[in-house]
Amino acid sequence: MNSILITGSNGQLGSELKELAPNYLNYNFIFTDVDELNICNYAAVEQFIVENNISAIINCAAFTAVDKAEVEFEIADKINHLAVANFAQLAKEKNIRLIHISTDYVFDGTAHKPYIETDIPNPQSVYGSTKLAGELAMQAINPHNSIIIRTSWVYSSYGNNFVKTMLRLASERNELGVIVDQIGTPTYARDLAEVLLEIIPKLNNNTVETYHYSNEGVCSWYDFAKAIFDLSAINIKVNVIETSQYPTAAKRPFYSVLNKYTIKNWLQIEIPHWRDSLINCLKEIESEE
Repeated sequence: MNSILITGSNGQLGSELKELAPNYLNYNFIFTDVDELNICNYAAVEQFIVENNISAIINCAAFTAVDKAEVEFEIADKINHLAVANFAQLAKEKNIRLIHISTDYVFDGTAHKPYIETDIPNPQSVYGSTKLAGELAMQAINPHNSIIIRTSWVYSSYGNNFVKTMLRLASERNELGVIVDQIGTPTYARDLAEVLLEIIPKLNNNTVETYHYSNEGVCSWYDFAKAIFDLSAINIKVNVIETSQYPTAAKRPFYSVLNKYTIKNWLQIEIPHWRDSLINCLKEIESEE
């Protein structure tokens, strides 16, 4: 039986993979987080892979605290860069399939059309820089049957994210200000998790390949918030604010829409619109409450 290591299993994407795992009886999933496996320790990772006869890795682990990364470069670099190099080297040595999750933050956000995989990265934050360093390390080591998937604006019924934050704030306040001049596409982690599990048996490449995945459509954070409240029948005033009115330690991309043509063509899939997936996520959140 194929044993698949899922790192970062307590995060949004890892949690969605846990939820889906019982539907894939031909795989033996091994879920780890920081308490079970130190992915920054090469020897520990190698031992874990050997002892558990791992045949594939989905690396969902990441230091995603974007503003915190600005002052905690070392730990962000270990998790987003050096750990990825560990996985790539071990994947190469032991012929293990590898899927690594990256981010739209590798781009500077100055584009005016959706980013394709070959557009030149230019990260504007420590988070984006360390994630790009992980990509470059993986490409340099070049394990066979390995890919990088960049995604954006991830949310889920699990963990901390924009959707759950908006719902919480709406229970505490009568009005909110939400940024209107950052444009992208929300990604429901459940949709991405399903795609990752579909990809594993199809990995057959000699050089590391990069793909973009998010839901379809385009919106601002303001539009996203309005949709959350409208679909949840929450009556709250949402005010438009600009990025300049909400300063943060890390610079955010103003435009980070990803072009998904390559992955859609490869897998022959249709990707749900972000609003349709938001409806599904809100139903999950409601059922869990």
